[in-house]
Amino acid sequence: MPAPSAATPPFDPRDPLGIDDCLDPEDLAVRDTVRAWAADRVLPHIAEWYERGELPGVRELARELGALGALGMSLEGYGCAGASAVSYGLACLELEAADSGIRSLVSVQGSLAMYAIHRYGSEEQKRRWLPAMAAGEIIGCFGLTEPDHGSDPAGMRAHARRDGSDWLLTGRKMWITNGSVAGVAVVWARTDEGVRGFLVPAGTPGFSAPEITHKWSLRASVTSELVLDDVRLPADAVLPEARGLRGPLSCLSHARYGIVWGAMGAARTCFETALRYAGTREQFGRPIGGFQLTQAKLADMALELHKGILLALHLGRRMDAGRLLAEQVSFGKLNNVREAIEICRTARTVLGANGISLEYPVMRHATNLESVLTYEGTVEMHQLVLGKALTGLDAFR
Repeated sequence: MPAPSAATPPFDPRDPLGIDDCLDPEDLAVRDTVRAWAADRVLPHIAEWYERGELPGVRELARELGALGALGMSLEGYGCAGASAVSYGLACLELEAADSGIRSLVSVQGSLAMYAIHRYGSEEQKRRWLPAMAAGEIIGCFGLTEPDHGSDPAGMRAHARRDGSDWLLTGRKMWITNGSVAGVAVVWARTDEGVRGFLVPAGTPGFSAPEITHKWSLRASVTSELVLDDVRLPADAVLPEARGLRGPLSCLSHARYGIVWGAMGAARTCFETALRYAGTREQFGRPIGGFQLTQAKLADMALELHKGILLALHLGRRMDAGRLLAEQVSFGKLNNVREAIEICRTARTVLGANGISLEYPVMRHATNLESVLTYEGTVEMHQLVLGKALTGLDAFR
C-alpha cells in the first residue's frame, strides 16, 4: 500500500473512515443545515422536554422544519424539496442525534403521511394537502397499527363500508405519532374491496385522537390513539391508487429507510459523549480513556457506528438509483437499530452512574431506541423477512 501523501488529512475520531469524502456538496450542506437547526432549537431544551414528557411548540417546530425543506424531503413537486435519498438520510441522522422523537415527527410526516398521498393520492388530494404539509402548516399522521394488531396488519379490525356515495369508517388505531396535533390522518381500513387508505381531516365528526401518556420512551414526542366511530367521509377521501396491504407496507418501507440513518444519529451522540467523558473523567490518577478496557469499548462502538453509517449510505445510493429492495431496508433497520442500542448501553457503562442522568443524553437515547426497535417492524419481523428472502420459505405463520 502506498504511503499517505502530505495532503492526506490526519485520522479524525469523528469520521475515522473518511465517509465525508463520499458525500456530495449538496449532501454535506443539508447535513450541516439540519445539524445547526437541531443544535439551536432542540438540544438546549430536549432534556427538559423529555423529563416533562411533552413536545411543546410542536406546530412551530413543524413550520421551521418545513422552512428547512425537511418535510417530504425526497418527494418531488407540490412544494417538496426533491432531495436525494442520501440527503434525506443525513437529515434523519442529524435529527435523531438530537432526539428520536424529533426524527419521528419528520419521518411520520414525510415518509408515511405525505408519501402515502404523493404515491397513492389523486391529483386533487395532492394539491390540497401536500404543499401545506411540506411547509409544516399541516401536520399528518398515519393510522395502521391497532391495539391488537401490530406486526400482523392483515388482521386489522378497522373497517369502512359504503353508504350511498359516502364511506362510514369505524375502528381504533394505536401508538400513532403526531396523532393529536395532526390536521389530517391517513387511516387504513378493511373494505369489501380490500384494504384501502382514507384521508380523515381533524375535526371530522366521530373522529378523535386522545394523546397517550405515561410513556418511558419517546417522551418528547406526540403519541396518540385514533378513535373512529362511524366517521362519514366523502367518496373523494379514499386514496384511489392504493388497494390491499401493498399500499401501507410500501409506506412503511420508505419510513424504515429513514430509521436506518436515524438510529446511527442516536448512536453517534452516545459514542461521542462517551469519548469526551473518557478523556476527562479520572480514576486511579488518570483519565479512564487511558485504560485498555475503556479503549476496547470505544473502539468497538466506533466500529459498529461507522459500519452502520456505511450501510445506510449504501442503501441510500441504491434508493437514488431506483434499486433499493424492501428486504435490503429490513437488513439495514435490523442491523442499525440493534447496534445503536448496544452502542448506547456500552456508552452508559463508560459514564458509570452518570450515564443514567439526564445531564447526559445517553439514557434518553437508549430508552428512545427501545421504541425504535419495535416500530416500523420488530426485530423478529425483519429477521423473518430476511429469512424468507434467504431460504424462499415463508415462516411468518
